Amino acid sequence: MNELFEYPTLQLARKLLGMELVHQTGEGLTSGIIVEAEAYLGPEDRAAHSYGGRRTPRTEIMYAEAGHVYVYFIYGMHTCFNIVSGPLHKPEAILIRALEPKEGIPLMMTRRNMAVSLMDNGAWNLKELKKLADGPGKLCKAMGITLEDYGVKLNSDPLYLREYRDVPEQDIESGPRIGVDYAGEAALYPYRFWIKDNLYVSK
Repeated sequence: MNELFEYPTLQLARKLLGMELVHQTGEGLTSGIIVEAEAYLGPEDRAAHSYGGRRTPRTEIMYAEAGHVYVYFIYGMHTCFNIVSGPLHKPEAILIRALEPKEGIPLMMTRRNMAVSLMDNGAWNLKELKKLADGPGKLCKAMGITLEDYGVKLNSDPLYLREYRDVPEQDIESGPRIGVDYAGEAALYPYRFWIKDNLYVSK
């Protein structure tokens, strides 16, 4: 699995689609299939936290080797989960934007303060399930990912990826990233990737 992180950032962002992100905590195991991701290309990318070679205590882990976890807090309320993706000392990262819930759904719902309820046929309520992890802040809360996970090496317990399904190139769509209007021309770069027609992609 570690060879996965040898791919260039834009290619890696596509390859992450369809992979299962797993988090084991004292509360239990939760997982979801990655259905949406955004790539940030470091010092040359005005939308990246490391634009211009910015190096702060928050961004320091971005300068580490690919595969480390970069977690940060925004708006004083949301945690965002990123995978460091560039070569050593080249601070690039991929923001995981949305997951399709797979394991530990009751725990994920409890963490999101959502009612844990099933439909009459025993299936999960799709309307509720779609809202569980369809955004970076939502997925971190559902998965129990916090600032304490900053700097963790991915694929070492308790946070890891495992193969789930391959997504054909024709099923991957791309477009501008979300919430980076401040980045000038870089706001238009098609560095957001998602699985076509997937119900769990963020709005």
